[in-house]
Amino acid sequence: MFNLLTDAAATGGLLGSIFPLLMLVVMFVAMYFLTIRPQKKAEKEANDMRNNLAIGDEITTVGGIIGKIVSIKEETCVIETSRDGTKIRILKTAVRSVDVKAEDAQ
Repeated sequence: MFNLLTDAAATGGLLGSIFPLLMLVVMFVAMYFLTIRPQKKAEKEANDMRNNLAIGDEITTVGGIIGKIVSIKEETCVIETSRDGTKIRILKTAVRSVDVKAEDAQ
């Protein structure tokens, strides 16, 4: 089929003038479905996870700190990182994953 298209493009017909534009559109669509769409989906899932944080969730930060959420505000949350009660205030965007949800821990 590709040979048929390239032969038509070589003859200089209507398909010959549209073929480069058609290939450009096909490449853009392929790039969208292979790179842009999965990245946006992952960003949306990460934002949903950060917006659904709850007190008592055990989390891991992007820096590798593991702790339990003790309070939550608009942009930040406070985590307790040890049995001694060491508390660290972090940005919500620094949360990489929720390891154990609060309702699962009980």
